[in-house]
Amino acid sequence: MIFKQFKIALILTVFSSGINFGCNSKEPQRASPNILLIVSEDNSSDLGCYGNKLIHTPNLDKLSKNGVKFLNAYTTYAVCSPSRSSIFTGLYPHQNGQLGWATHYYALYSGIKVLPNYLKESGYRTGILGKVHVNPADRFDFDFSALPGSNFQKENLKDYAIQAKKFVNQSENPYFLMVNLPDAHLPFQNEVEGLPTLKVDRNNIKETLPFVGVNNERLLDQTEAYYNCMNRLDESIGMLLDSLGDMSNTCIIYLSDHGAQFSRGKLTNYEGGLKIPFIISYPEEIKETGSSKDELISVIDILPTVLDLAGISGDFNFPGRSLMDLFTKDGDVTSWRTYLGADGEGASPVFYYPRRSIRGERYKLIQNIDVGRGEFPAFSAYADPDFGSGATIEEIAASDERIRQAYERWRKPPEWELYDLQEDPWEFENLADKPELETVLVYMKEALSAWRRDTNDPFLSADKLRNYTFEMDSINNLYPDHSYRKVEGFKWDYLDYLNN
Repeated sequence: MIFKQFKIALILTVFSSGINFGCNSKEPQRASPNILLIVSEDNSSDLGCYGNKLIHTPNLDKLSKNGVKFLNAYTTYAVCSPSRSSIFTGLYPHQNGQLGWATHYYALYSGIKVLPNYLKESGYRTGILGKVHVNPADRFDFDFSALPGSNFQKENLKDYAIQAKKFVNQSENPYFLMVNLPDAHLPFQNEVEGLPTLKVDRNNIKETLPFVGVNNERLLDQTEAYYNCMNRLDESIGMLLDSLGDMSNTCIIYLSDHGAQFSRGKLTNYEGGLKIPFIISYPEEIKETGSSKDELISVIDILPTVLDLAGISGDFNFPGRSLMDLFTKDGDVTSWRTYLGADGEGASPVFYYPRRSIRGERYKLIQNIDVGRGEFPAFSAYADPDFGSGATIEEIAASDERIRQAYERWRKPPEWELYDLQEDPWEFENLADKPELETVLVYMKEALSAWRRDTNDPFLSADKLRNYTFEMDSINNLYPDHSYRKVEGFKWDYLDYLNN
């Protein structure tokens, strides 16, 4: 009966109204607020307001109390540059071209417009602190920029607050400020320059992050350091908000660019890599303070939200949608998306392994597009003992059978992986071969195909996929140590042929 109801509901969704992946928002009618966008690095939803009782995040918890937290928020790709490209463009990486790390010369297609350029046309003053990490850099015409490095050593974190105050004091018009903080990117540090002032209690850490599954003293030590990064992140945000002072008529959005850099996290399409914390606080317009929402949202929704808040309308044809539609009286929440997709190529030739994924209310489907490639390359990187936060081969072997099977599936994936996120939220049991779930699998495949068609996924073309694979493999064979990064004038050919 359950699957019969599921089938009927999905038929109605797919064939009556069409699968709803997102749409453009209505023209806003509100005064333009200031917009503060805070983006952290490489962390999952390890915050007090999301239920983690081991860490200390009073500033983000307060932001959640004064706003709304999303329980099903996702990035488009579990790597920094592609994720941030979606924030800046409102497009999936396979639509905008940023298929890998900016430091490896992956870039946006020509003609792709980015967030600060939209806002400058409407009279906003725009600023950014920290890295852009999307190419080409000269396309990002911010009025103010400071602290451009990644700062993975987490030094001089007070400078973010100082520079933010400087920018705000210079802003007579409404402003948009993006603050990119370095925690909790590797290396994990328990303390830097006296921060965090309050540390986690190692004695209380009994398990590592839930999607990892492997537990031992070494990984618990890594978890301790990661949690202290989260404490330090919160203190950095506290310094930032204290410095800015009056935040009336200011919409504050906080999120992480993708999940934590532990095994089965960053660089994967598992929940540990794609699922992120996401909080929005704008008490003047969002009255549901202290609440949480279950809707499927994504970083592709940030640009439509910012444009909506700024009063900028147009025929943008974004795959995302303004989050304000979930809070305004005339917003049709019933038409919110029912499925949400994500990309994955690997971020560099060494890690290349093409895949796509999609999730609905309950089920998640991953398609590993080219299983003939053999081993998923990120598995070996994490299993290297020098990596630190990854589970080693010996540690995996010492785990129970369920965990060993999940890691073997990650190491050498099948074409299809189907997960029941209600019963198995961290994807340890693949259900794709279960006869009783055949109907679910069929309709999840249809949802994935529909999303890829609707967003013009270039990898639907066998020729484009073949050419891109050839380019990645050729460069990897020529420069297996990533030394193409030292080649003057290096440029990826895919920027010409994938966008045609």
